[in-house]
Formats: sequence, structure tokens, C-alpha cells
Amino acid sequence: MMKSAPGVVTTPGAAAYDEARDLLSTNRGPSRSHDGDAHARERIPTIVVDQHEDIARLVASRIAAIVRDRAASGRPCVLGLATGSTPIGVYRELIRMHREEGLSFRHVVTFNLDEYYPMPPDSVHSYVRYMWENLFAHIDIDKANVHIPRGDIPRGEVEGYVRAYEEAIRAVGGIDYQILGIGKTGHIGFNEPGSGAESRTRVVTLDMITRRDAAADFFGEENVPREALTMGVATILAAREIAILATGEHKSAIVRRAVEGDIAVDVAATFLQRHPSTTFFVDRAAAADLTRIATPWLLDEVSWTEDLTIRAVVWLSLKTEKAILKLTQRDYAEHHLSSLMAKFGSAGEVNGHVFNALGAKIKGRSKLPEKRRIICFSPHPDDDVISMGGILRKLILNENDITVAYMTSGNIAVFDHDVRRYVDFLVRLARDRKLDVSAIEAMRDRVYGFLAAKHAGDVDIAEVQDIKRIIRESEAISGIETLGLTSGAARFLNLPFYQTGKVRKDPIGPADVAIVRRLIEEQKPDIIFVAGDLSDPHGTHRMCKEAIEGALAAMRADAGGASLSLPDVWLYRGAWQEWPITEATWLVPISQDELRLKIQAIFKHQSQKDSAPFPGQDDREFWQRVEARNKDTAALLDRLGLAEYFAMEAYVVM
Repeated sequence: MMKSAPGVVTTPGAAAYDEARDLLSTNRGPSRSHDGDAHARERIPTIVVDQHEDIARLVASRIAAIVRDRAASGRPCVLGLATGSTPIGVYRELIRMHREEGLSFRHVVTFNLDEYYPMPPDSVHSYVRYMWENLFAHIDIDKANVHIPRGDIPRGEVEGYVRAYEEAIRAVGGIDYQILGIGKTGHIGFNEPGSGAESRTRVVTLDMITRRDAAADFFGEENVPREALTMGVATILAAREIAILATGEHKSAIVRRAVEGDIAVDVAATFLQRHPSTTFFVDRAAAADLTRIATPWLLDEVSWTEDLTIRAVVWLSLKTEKAILKLTQRDYAEHHLSSLMAKFGSAGEVNGHVFNALGAKIKGRSKLPEKRRIICFSPHPDDDVISMGGILRKLILNENDITVAYMTSGNIAVFDHDVRRYVDFLVRLARDRKLDVSAIEAMRDRVYGFLAAKHAGDVDIAEVQDIKRIIRESEAISGIETLGLTSGAARFLNLPFYQTGKVRKDPIGPADVAIVRRLIEEQKPDIIFVAGDLSDPHGTHRMCKEAIEGALAAMRADAGGASLSLPDVWLYRGAWQEWPITEATWLVPISQDELRLKIQAIFKHQSQKDSAPFPGQDDREFWQRVEARNKDTAALLDRLGLAEYFAMEAYVVM
């Protein structure tokens, strides 16, 4: 294990968790002091772990210690709580500690950070409902001790209400431990850009980026409220101890800005630099842009591993805008890389080494598997063609036996207007072909009646869910047929965790793992392809990966010491990003014709075309993102001075 500074654990896993937990054993949490240069740019103590589950254990352990300490001294523990996907792991761990370790919340008082406005408390989108579903209903907290900003307060009463909320916090002695997330704008709570350091609980107008981030939960940006009630920056900073959590690659840029950037009113999280006891908890993906992770050679002496060598030379090539083989001794010296050049003896030696290492990653069709058994696990019924349509075509031509396993139905990502269109088609077909019109018209009436009364976020009735599922299944089959597979290659697993009818899913359970395991044991694949996205710890892609890992782990455990042949695991990325060439194991070239065929396969997913229900921050269609991503990967190799290709897909082999 490597501990570079007090309070900052840089090596993840169980050992890191134990050490970090020890560091968090005092009321003030980790020390803010730094004993070396590796963390010199970090103005908030930051703990980096590999697994987001470790963040949950660390934070929940600290909360439990404070709760027990306050109970022992006869004082209530006051917690400031947040919503969103990141804290869910913390709440699940607290529930486990309550059930299995007897952790009591009878003397705990809670204050939530925020709530949309206006927002009825019984709405599926309300933070009142979120908190009771994800925490309060499962522990022994007194309902009178729960405080969540009310989104149903009449406009004329809001000013008095927010003053009363502040007074209620002061009346119990202030917040002992405050949990925060961080938005892409750097907001904490709903303190958007422009929020001042002295701000208190109030109504705020939500930033466009914040509303777009919330669009998936509301089934469209147009349904996201434009305002919210939020604790102010000053309210948050008054807490005795603060934990701010971030997971996923999409948070890496704002994490660096908050931790290493100057305090600024346009990034509210930077005000935490002034707090005497704030700790940032991030997974490796969210920490990727921190200087000590991205470019550690700029801060301190490093041990030049193969991975770090490749990263440094690629960084230098892009920084100087020179091809790798044209980098000079002066380039290395001027960019704090003299020690790397010294290790190899000359600039030419290190240049050649990295050039050859990158070239060895390129894997054309002749170097790809032939006549093997392969399962492509696709979280949704389009991730296969979006993410790996190029390599799928090559693997088909190489006569591999391929199964595409669609892990979820993807039915929530189908617009209601598509349902109406298909139902209308069925009615017209029944009338023209003299089928059982009455049964189909009865279904039409139920479906149309439900859709007419439906509100954004309402769970679809069974008929609507089935129609949406079948739409996605038929599109998936059409997509793989475009690449050269038959309909028999498709397997629709419909994992139970997804079948909530809501954006937020259940945790991965034994039933999900069992379904995946049965398929692996039935097919006995040599290779499996798995979505390796790290953007959202509770997103469908990451949860599907968890189910696959659970199945493989169970197979290993049941085998004991016996010989067991498990498949190789190739990780691909989804529609949102590609593996960096420095991390990729293989770079698979795609010709112009192959990219065109891949895009045609994506086009078969008509329900996701033109305007996808969950577009994220990128307005482009999926095929446009894919085209740009695959071409950009190839163009990057060209900039580095390697061979020029039309497009490329990247994969990591575990």
C-alpha cells in the first residue's frame, strides 16, 4: 500500500479501506496537512478508491461512529443528507449496519439539502419519497426528526419557511456531518454558479446543465422543474464535518476544478476549500483528472512503470504537438520528464519503445479470434451495435459462434408516441386481415386510456411495458441481422433488477446473477464482451457488469480448487466515451465501409433515433457520436505519428 500524505489514501481495496477508516476515526476526519509534493495542488483532502462501494463503507462507517459517540454522550446526532445516485450506496450500508449491527437512529436528526420546487411530496420525483424509499423506511428514525425542504409550500410562504428551516438547524446545535454530491457545474446542494459564500436556504433557479442532467429521471428536460429549494453555501459550511462524494468519469473534470482550482463564485464546491474538516471521497474514474493521477511526474518523483511511461510520452507528444518519434531531449527536459529519458538512455530509445508499444495494440481482422465461442453482453438492446459494431462484423467474418445477450429490455427508453403508432398498426392490420379485432381494440382502448392520463414518470401498465419491450427486441434483431448474424443469435435475458418500470432500478440480486451464470454455463464461451462504462455507479451498464462479475465469481467459488476454464473478458465502452488509447489493450481498425455498416445497424434502432429519450448533455444522435468517437480515436494515432486509419474501436482485456 502507498500512503503519500496523511488523510489521502492512493491505493484502493480492502487494505486502503481499513487505513482510511482509521484516518476517519477522529471527529475532525483526515488531516489537511501534506507531507510531500504529490498532493501539493489539492486544496481539499481527497481519498481515492477503486470501487465506489468503498466510498459507501467509509462514509457510513464515519456516520456510525458519530451516531454512537453522540448517543453515548446523551446528545442527538445531526446529519445533513443528500439525494441522487451517489449517496445510495451510503444509505444501503447504513441500513445494513442497522439490521446487522444494531446501529440505532432513534436519536438522529436529519436535514436534507434540497428539493425541487414546486414538488408535491408524494411525487415519484420528490426527494421526500427518495429519502423514505432509500433510507428512512428501513431504519428506526423518529419521523419527527426528519426534515426535508417542502416543495409544496405556497410561493407567498416560502420566505418564512426557509428562515424557519435555518432556525431548526440552529435549534439542534447545527449539523454534525454533512453529505454532499457535486454536479457538473460544481454545485453543492442546488447552489448553482453565482451562489455566494454567505448564501442561506432559499429558492434558486436551476442551471440548464443541471436540468439536462436530471432529464432522464423526469422523462424529458421539459418536465424538470426550473426552481428548487436548497440550503445555502454558508449553511453547508457551518457543518462540523463534510463529506463530498463523486463517482464516474463524467465528474472527473469538476472534481479537479473543485479540489485544485481557485475559489470562485461560479463553482460553489470550491468554497469547501475554506472548511476545516472537509474530505472528498472519489473513485478512480472521478479522480482521473487530478494532477497526481493524470500527470504525477509534474509533482514529484515517480516510478516509471510501463503504463506510466506510455501515458507520459503520449501526453508529451500531444502537449508539444509533435509525433512521438520526433520528440527531443529538450522536449523531455522542459516538461519534467528527464528521469524518464534517463531510464531509457536517450529520447530516441524511449520514443521507439512507446511507438512500438502503441503499434502492438493495433489488431486487425487477421489478428482477431477465429472459430471461437463468444457472448456479447449488451446492457440495452442497442449497446452492441453502438459500441462494438465494427468488431462484431469482423468476428462474424472470422466464423466465430456469437451470441448477443441483451441484459435488459430497455423499455423505459421508448417514447409513448411509438406505442400509439404500433398499436394503431396492429388495429389496422387486424381489420385488413380479418384477425381478432375485438381483442386488439380492447387492448388499444386500455393503452390509449392509460397514456391519455399518464404523467411524466408514471410507471407504465403491463401492456405498455410489453409493447415497448417488443419494439426494442425487434430493433435489436434487425440490428444484428444488418451485421450478418441471424435472429437466433439474440438472447433476451430481461434481468429482474431492471423491471421496476422507473428510471431508478433495484440493486443487482441473486436472480440477476443466476440468469447470467446459466447463460455462461450453457454457452461455455471462450470470450465475453462486457460494457465497461464507469460513469454512473448505479447506471444500468455498471449494474449489468456487476451481475456478470457476480456470475463469474460464483462459478469460481463453486469450483473450489478444481480446474475451471472461465472466458476472457473484453470490456467495451458505451455511447458516451471511448477507452483512451493509453488504457486500451487492443485498438481495432474499422474501414469506411465497416463504419457505414455499423451506422446502418444503429439506424435499425428507430425508437432511439432522431431524439433519444435520455440524450445526456450531447444533442447528437447515437450514430453521430459513434462516428465522431471512432474517427477521433484513429485521428489521435495519426497525430502521434502512427499508421493512419479511417476509424477505430478500443477494448480493454481483463
